[in-house]
Amino acid sequence: MSTTIGGYLAKRLAQIGVSHHFAVAGDYNLVLLDQLLAQDGLEQVYCCNELNCGFAAEGYARARGAACAVVTFSVGALSAINALGGAHAENLPVILVSGAPNTNDHGTGRILHHTLGTSDYGYQYEMVRHVTVAAERLFSAEDAPAKIDRVIERALALSKPVYLEIPCNVADLECPEPGPVEALLSRRPSAGKTLDRAIETTLNFLNEREQVVILIGSKLRAAHGLDAAVKLADRVGCAVTIMAAAKGFFPEDHPAYRGVYWGNVSSPGAEELIDNADAILCLGPVFNDYSTVGWQAWPKGDKMVRVEPEEVIVAGRSFGGISLFDFVTALSEQAPRRTRSAETPALPAPETAPLPASAPLTNDEMMRQIGALVTADTTLTAETGDSWFNAVRLTLPAEARVELEMQWGHIGWSVPSAFGNATGSPERQHIVMVGDGSFQLTAQEVAQMIRYELPVMIFLVNNRGYVIEIKIHDGPYNYIKNWNYAGLIDVFNAGEGHGLGLKAHTSGELAEAIAKARQNRRGPTLIECSLDREDCTEDLVRWGSKVGKTNARPPVTN
Repeated sequence: MSTTIGGYLAKRLAQIGVSHHFAVAGDYNLVLLDQLLAQDGLEQVYCCNELNCGFAAEGYARARGAACAVVTFSVGALSAINALGGAHAENLPVILVSGAPNTNDHGTGRILHHTLGTSDYGYQYEMVRHVTVAAERLFSAEDAPAKIDRVIERALALSKPVYLEIPCNVADLECPEPGPVEALLSRRPSAGKTLDRAIETTLNFLNEREQVVILIGSKLRAAHGLDAAVKLADRVGCAVTIMAAAKGFFPEDHPAYRGVYWGNVSSPGAEELIDNADAILCLGPVFNDYSTVGWQAWPKGDKMVRVEPEEVIVAGRSFGGISLFDFVTALSEQAPRRTRSAETPALPAPETAPLPASAPLTNDEMMRQIGALVTADTTLTAETGDSWFNAVRLTLPAEARVELEMQWGHIGWSVPSAFGNATGSPERQHIVMVGDGSFQLTAQEVAQMIRYELPVMIFLVNNRGYVIEIKIHDGPYNYIKNWNYAGLIDVFNAGEGHGLGLKAHTSGELAEAIAKARQNRRGPTLIECSLDREDCTEDLVRWGSKVGKTNARPPVTN
């Protein structure tokens, strides 16, 4: 039995649970797109540009565990590399597939379109290797299956992006049918004896300490450790806090949950818990300048057990070759059982009293109404900026999901990512919170939500500027040209779509807009929320002040 190289890739995608792939057409990938279209159960979804295509795939990977984006050479792929960097930073298995020039043109000295104007066509491969964990160029049918399998296996094993380059005259060459997929899905086991030593050392560490706290980081989901973390908390009987980027990664109705640890913008009591603990089990953290509030909230030292995807560090002693999943699972079965203390859990943010319907809309009132929408079936995508802080302060029901991009922090990410996420999980209620400045970068992808009739609710805060940057370091560069954001939906509908564009200046207008959005099941609803520029969360102000001071440190001189 035989297929084509494109057909082989298509079948592998279907086998790993990818039932959609995102694409922007170009003359170097057209034959490949034909091959992918021929695969039953694999739908081709189109994007407005390659950056959005990459972010849509990243959002799909959040929903489904893996994703694929297909672009053309150079002019397409170099744009998509930005989103690929985001997938690498955020630990998401995205397969970027790029068409490429005809193999007969290599080594001829000919200069082709869509290139840098030289006859070297290897630069894209060299560039993309820096933001992937595996990259392959397919020049023949003989080795194509093995190369395709290798990159897919690496993407799934490491939860990181990978790259395939397929020349335009290679995609339809015949190759063998793919075999069983199990080898691509199997996890690499931890080094057994090293795992045992790491567990033994950790158990001794815990037996000597009383004030134990678990701190959940954003790498835990990529390591498939969410359920094991709950079992560990139940066994150890200790308090659990989460880092902001891990919002929703631990059930907030769990009796151990104590809120978000984020330095001076932590949930009530969470910072004290971490500061006063004599043992912190830190699962999959990312300690960067943002998460540590300018290096002010960075737990480390002899009281830390830091569990990374492939390494465990117990009070400074390192154990390599251990997966986070294996370690947390084993520890949840062997840790000393303790009765949960009677500590008072961190209280949710005080409920805001509803404003009169005629009152000007405020940030607190907007969040009160958005919070009332969130259920167990909700996926809330929160853009870089004050939307982070608004999302973090919500109290989530079990199974609700919050999607953030706090390591890469690319403004505009949320709209195409939510498009991909909604494509991958249409059974969920999708809500986006995005600022006006961020929206201007990737607004086009709302048109694709209309095209595919995805009922995404978009709450767009119109405060005429980059408020997060204003709070870090102000200047004229933080202020933008205003748009009629709600009016864009009529442009994108073009007389045939079912998107809704609504404006809310008052509390009552927002309530009416939400009611209409809930009825609109055949397309997105964009609600333009007009807020005063100074009306933002207090947390953003406090956090922005610290981060701004960190950025402003003078050079160290000898």
